[in-house]
Amino acid sequence: MKEAVSLPDIFQCTGKFKQRFKHLPDDELDILFEGATVKEYGKGELIYMENTRVKGCFLLYSGAVKIFQTGSEGKEQIIRLGKEGDIFGFRSIIREEPTCTSVKTLTDCILCRIPGRSLLQAIALGSAIARAMIQIACQELGEANRYIKDIAQKSVKARLAEILLQIAADFGLEEDGTLTLSMTREDIGNFVGTATETLIRLLSDLKNERIIEAKGRRIRLLNIEKLRTLSE
Repeated sequence: MKEAVSLPDIFQCTGKFKQRFKHLPDDELDILFEGATVKEYGKGELIYMENTRVKGCFLLYSGAVKIFQTGSEGKEQIIRLGKEGDIFGFRSIIREEPTCTSVKTLTDCILCRIPGRSLLQAIALGSAIARAMIQIACQELGEANRYIKDIAQKSVKARLAEILLQIAADFGLEEDGTLTLSMTREDIGNFVGTATETLIRLLSDLKNERIIEAKGRRIRLLNIEKLRTLSE
């Protein structure tokens, strides 16, 4: 039987957001988190689906999520991974339009849902919150531009090396160099932008070159410098 999780309160969620934006005034944060709720999600749960209307945005208090789009044949293309402290879904609220991506949990997660009305009120009344949202949107735009450039100019093997390094940087490594975040081969392929079969072959190549070890979902980075060289 799964052990019950003690959920954080809104004050703790506010603190999590403030870790990223340390200079946000408390009165603006109070407006932003007015009416917010906290919920636990199990691994593999859908938070929201693309082309739907959402009534709030989400702060990822703990865990990891994948943010993706689905092609005409149902194949996922992972745009980015969401980590602790990230906020998503806010652009659909601000632009008053359906979501352009789907979000699904990769691990057990705790999310804080911020009502859309609170987000809009905080942006209208608080210049610091508005500036923070602009900073997040600009960061995501920069990541999207880099993603498009990489898809166009880098080999699939270079993309794989880059993504393994990115996962290590965002989610950490265990003491032996194993990626803390484990993902299915299909998800990694969907993030790299290649078929699962190709991804498996490339992982085997990296293993034969003694750059990584791969057992099941666990990937251990043996030579980070070689991965960096490959990613460039």
